[in-house]
Amino acid sequence: MVEDPKWDLAILATVQGFYEKLLQDYLEAEVPVPQGLEAISLQQNEGDVRQTLARMRAWLRLLDMALTPAMLRRALTAETDPEIAESLLRYLVRKKDLSDTNRDKTDLVATFLYRHPRVPGQWERRGYGLDGSIPLPPFEIALIEILADSDVPALADEHVQLLHGFDSLREQAHGFQDLNALLDSGIIPRVRELKQSLDASFYHPGALATVAPYNAAFGKTFDALFHAATEEIRGFAQELQEQGGSILGTVDGVDVTVEHVAAMEEAELLKMDYSKALEKFRRVSDLRRTLERQPPIRRAARLAAMAAAATPGGVATAGGRTPVRPPVVDLEAMRAAVTPQQLKIEETKLLKVEESIRVFVRVADPKFRQVVPMRYFNLTLTPAEASAYCADYLEEISLRATIARSQLRLVALVARITTELEELKRDENSRTLWRLHADSLAVLLQIAEAENNKANQMREQAAQQGSFPQAEAVKTSMEKLHDRVDLVTRMLGHKG
Repeated sequence: MVEDPKWDLAILATVQGFYEKLLQDYLEAEVPVPQGLEAISLQQNEGDVRQTLARMRAWLRLLDMALTPAMLRRALTAETDPEIAESLLRYLVRKKDLSDTNRDKTDLVATFLYRHPRVPGQWERRGYGLDGSIPLPPFEIALIEILADSDVPALADEHVQLLHGFDSLREQAHGFQDLNALLDSGIIPRVRELKQSLDASFYHPGALATVAPYNAAFGKTFDALFHAATEEIRGFAQELQEQGGSILGTVDGVDVTVEHVAAMEEAELLKMDYSKALEKFRRVSDLRRTLERQPPIRRAARLAAMAAAATPGGVATAGGRTPVRPPVVDLEAMRAAVTPQQLKIEETKLLKVEESIRVFVRVADPKFRQVVPMRYFNLTLTPAEASAYCADYLEEISLRATIARSQLRLVALVARITTELEELKRDENSRTLWRLHADSLAVLLQIAEAENNKANQMREQAAQQGSFPQAEAVKTSMEKLHDRVDLVTRMLGHKG
């Protein structure tokens, strides 16, 4: 590397100006720049360039201590001049600083350059060499050119092998269809550990050219899933507010209110560093999981029903009639008495429900297809379930097709059980009608048990083959069905 002090001065001056502006915006106050390092002074510099460089580096070290990766993330926008980002990358790589903070900043800048090429689609253009070999990716070539004047570290053989792991991680990240599944997978801390294990090799153009595309792909998936989760939470909050309620659910022993959701700054959370914001993301994920399993409006209805059941003789209705206490049934005996004819009839109903949901999901606006309007309730689908209902590969003889068909059946069972439960509550004053719905629920429990066993086998098979997102998607659907089955057991197995 040929040293060029004037070239170094130009690079550091660009970085210094960017850092000063960033800190000034953050503090909303002027940053006191050391005498002789003001922009005008640097432009007119006629003294000892090396001495000026030494002072600039000391000043930049101080600014670096004040600026966090999260602040840098906010500052790098689509309007940022690529020249500034390239100067930042040169500066950060030249520092040879192996700290987490410097690596995170370098990570951010490299990913920014990948996301914002000078020419749209620039990084996708890739041909073949004259000898038939595949040349270096365009982004890696660009990084080599940007860092040509930098003394980049060598890429150790063991680190080359580690970089190959990003291919499978990128594929895994692309497969997540639910925020809970993504966070539960542990992929974020695993990737962070992988980056740390690269040591100085992390600053090699080849490493940065591998990490940046992964970051871009993961960020796109994460942002979409996080947005879907927050939108679902806001939907629950709006419904609850319209009903006059205020408490959505409890996370870590703390009540989450409609006001908390209204104050949730989604954009600000996404600007934070993932590793630092994990706890906040997980709280959003936990709240979504809680609401999905036990929506506040339906929970309030169940509590009211329980209160009525606890009152001796029942509670008077609006018409002045007193509800009849539902009979006590032997649920196990009812399930044992289920006939093949009953199973056949219920199978026909399930197929009709599957088809109805499929028609709605395929024609609905993609923004709203995860909430399917049923007769008495809204059926909420996970992104994976919605995708299964839209899949064009259901007739394949493959694991993904088998899993998708299983998800269709699990969703249909949840819908049928919920419908029968609603009918059961509405007809509790008629022992005859109540018994008919109870019999239907007994049949559904038999089918649910069989389907749950099949789904569990497929989940294990998917996990063994490394298809963890698919395994997690099936697990989520199974949990929803399990919640419905538990509710049936509690309602029909009550004591008089």
